Amino acid sequence: MFSRRRREAVEHELHHIAAASDAAVTQNPEGSNASETGLESQLEQVDGGVVAWRNLIAAFMFEALLWGFPISFGVFQNHYSQLPQFKGNPHVTLVGTMASGIPYLGAPFMAAFVRRYQRYRYTIIWVGWPLCILGLIAGSFADSVGALIVTQGVMYGSGFLILYWPILSVVNEWWITRRGMAFGFVTSAAGASGIAMPFIIELLLAKYGYKFTLRAVAVAMVILTGPLIPMIRGRLPPAMQASAPTRTDWSFVRKPLFAVYCTANAAQGLGFFFPSLFLPSYAASIGLSGRQGALLLALMNLGQVLGQWTFGILSDRMSLNPMLVLSTTVAAIASFTSWGLAHDLAPLVIFALVFGFFAYGFCSMRARMGTAVSEEPTAALATFGIFVCCQGLGNVLAGPISVALLEGTVRREGYAVVSEKKKSKTKSETEERNWNARA
Repeated sequence: MFSRRRREAVEHELHHIAAASDAAVTQNPEGSNASETGLESQLEQVDGGVVAWRNLIAAFMFEALLWGFPISFGVFQNHYSQLPQFKGNPHVTLVGTMASGIPYLGAPFMAAFVRRYQRYRYTIIWVGWPLCILGLIAGSFADSVGALIVTQGVMYGSGFLILYWPILSVVNEWWITRRGMAFGFVTSAAGASGIAMPFIIELLLAKYGYKFTLRAVAVAMVILTGPLIPMIRGRLPPAMQASAPTRTDWSFVRKPLFAVYCTANAAQGLGFFFPSLFLPSYAASIGLSGRQGALLLALMNLGQVLGQWTFGILSDRMSLNPMLVLSTTVAAIASFTSWGLAHDLAPLVIFALVFGFFAYGFCSMRARMGTAVSEEPTAALATFGIFVCCQGLGNVLAGPISVALLEGTVRREGYAVVSEKKKSKTKSETEERNWNARA
């Protein structure tokens, strides 16, 4: 089964390259044989080789640093909720929702745009990268939740959306039969940085405040990601890029399997984002320290790295649908048990590791969901972008849903419930009972 899939994928890719090569030669009929030979000699090895791995590692670093930051927003949210100017404002969660939601919802449009103008991918990267940095710097001057939403949320999220898809399209060119592994490797990068990033951010926030922290993160991103931009290079030479097909084959949208995968991604997204947003706040409300809350995020990110790498590799070798069912089922069970019944650190540690491994493992299999519904090279980015968008719908809904949930009154001794308001009320009721008893 695996060898047949590998052979078919290679044949489709070679057909795609041949079409681009023929078009490029047709544009230069004089010396066409020499031109064709020259174009073919410029194509380097796929699914391995120095250049393919260099592009993959560069994409990994961009994902680790630029995407690892918004998914660690739970630490920022816990800090913002304790500041006088933001305390009690339920819309603080929208900062993180915008920073991570815009890249999700804009994915199909940006994927199609990059496909249409793939010759300008390098220019597009230079538009998105500065916008991310400027969003952080502008956010460091914000004194209201609305300003944070616009800067740390909308500006940063838009910049990452613009930056990310040209890079992902380059990875898509270099990895064909091992695409599941490659995309699993890239998507696990945010978890890798998330192992340490919550601790660093929590330390900076506690010592210097959010304004200094945002500026420090901006400077660090310039230093660490700026030199990587020249490393991003497409596999097709400019002559082939200019003549390669730019229109996406959308025939896959009529397939029932495509609708099933869209529904699955949207349903999974409804619960996927809550742990990263609320684990630190939940930990604080049951008496754990801010550092312990950051530890939980780090452990969930560790599980993410292992899960996305594992499921990405397995998706190249095993049947896809059983692994999708396994990842979502185990993540749901962990949420109902390890998190739902947790009133101290130990169950939350188990939840963070298990949820990170299985829930995030689902995300690394989107590339293979795409090849399952269409093997046309022109549809690869489009399917991936649509599945990302479907999950992003859950990300956007997570903000207002969480606001409604937090406005409810709950008991600390109950199931999966703690809120600061209710915690204070419970304490007052206890003191009142003690006073009555003494009286």
